[in-house]
Order: sequence, then structure tokens, then C-alpha cells
Amino acid sequence: MPNSPTGPRVAAKPLFLCKPFVTSQLVKGSFSTIVVLPKYVDQGEWLALNVFEFFDMLNRFYGVINEFCTPRNCPSMSAGPGLDYTWLDANKKPMRLPAPTYIEYVLQWINNRINDETIFPTKAKGGFPQSFEQTCKGIYKQMFRIFAHIYHTHFDKILHMSLEAHFNSLFVHFIHFSRTFNLLEQRDLEPLRALIENFEEQGLFKDGSSSRAQQQPPQQQQQQQPQQ
Repeated sequence: MPNSPTGPRVAAKPLFLCKPFVTSQLVKGSFSTIVVLPKYVDQGEWLALNVFEFFDMLNRFYGVINEFCTPRNCPSMSAGPGLDYTWLDANKKPMRLPAPTYIEYVLQWINNRINDETIFPTKAKGGFPQSFEQTCKGIYKQMFRIFAHIYHTHFDKILHMSLEAHFNSLFVHFIHFSRTFNLLEQRDLEPLRALIENFEEQGLFKDGSSSRAQQQPPQQQQQQQPQQ
């Protein structure tokens, strides 16, 4: 018997990988048509728009479950068994933080960049800086970590509020966009690789690019920055 005193211990399958939850989405079929760069649209503008919208939507989802994400319930920024993300302090030393503190820092870190005209310009003059794509990769990596924490730690709350189709659809869109524009490395995906592979088997990434680009760490923050 699994997990019995005399039998081998078998790790329980995460709730987000169980049916029918893993097959619950708002969009049926491939997400390819909504991630491709529209004709006559500058790639920098397309990246900026989508990064902002993913950030806004993820922030809203976190706002729904943040009352359950407390220092007592989430003493570390966990993304599954054996994986805790750490934060770099002003001296670039890793710190273990409660998940709500880590996420608060990340959301503020991203918000500061999105509202910085030198990084995310809203006027045509000057265009996007050369480092813009690397900045987007750094932001994307941190957003993925929040997705991973919610899936591994708070997915039961997502289910309780009947939001699994919405959350899965947002995550599929997020991952498909990252594949199309090379925003995440393979190693970044490990905490949710099984979920991504399941979505792939369902055909949700069909016709999308699966290439990856080498990722550099996000720009240094004066006071604190995420651990890479």
C-alpha cells in the first residue's frame, strides 16, 4: 500500500496535476494565435504590453489568495518539495524570506521597472533601451516563481474559488509567450515542468516556438534584488 508502514512511500501527485483540474482552461486548442507578434507592431511594444498585462493579472490573482499566504503558513518562498527561492540583500547575500515578503518585494521590484520611463518608455522618442529584452527576462523569471508558489502552495484556494480555468489559462498564455520570445531558460521551468508537459500533451502549445535563449540576471537594484 502506498505510504503504508510496510510498503514503499509514494509521493502524492500535486493537486494541480490531477484531473479534471489540469484540463480546465478557458481557451480550447492552441494559444499560438494570441502570442504571435502582430503585423506592423514593434517587438519592443509587444513585449512591453504583454509583460505589463501578465504582471497585472498575476498581481490580481495573488491579491485573491494573499490572505492565506502569511509568514506562518508560508515561512519560505517554496515552489515544491526541496525548492525555496531566496532574495539577495544589499550585499548580494541570499536571504530566506517568508513567501509574502518575497512576493511583496518582487511585485514592487517589477512595478518600479514598469513605471521607469528609461526602461519601459511610453513615448516614441528614443525607443527601448538595448537592455530591454534582458530586463523582460528578469521580470519573467520572477513572475514564474510566483506562479510556482501559488500552484504548489495555494492551488487548493484557487479551486475553492473556482478559478482554476482562469489561472491555468493565464499560465499557459504566459508560458507560450515565453517560448515564442525566449524569455525563460529550461532550468527556470523545473518547479512546474510536469504541468507544462501536461499542457503540451493537450496541444496547448502547438505550432509555438520552443527555443530558449541564455538568460542574464535582472538589473541590480540599489537596496535589494531577487536571488538568481
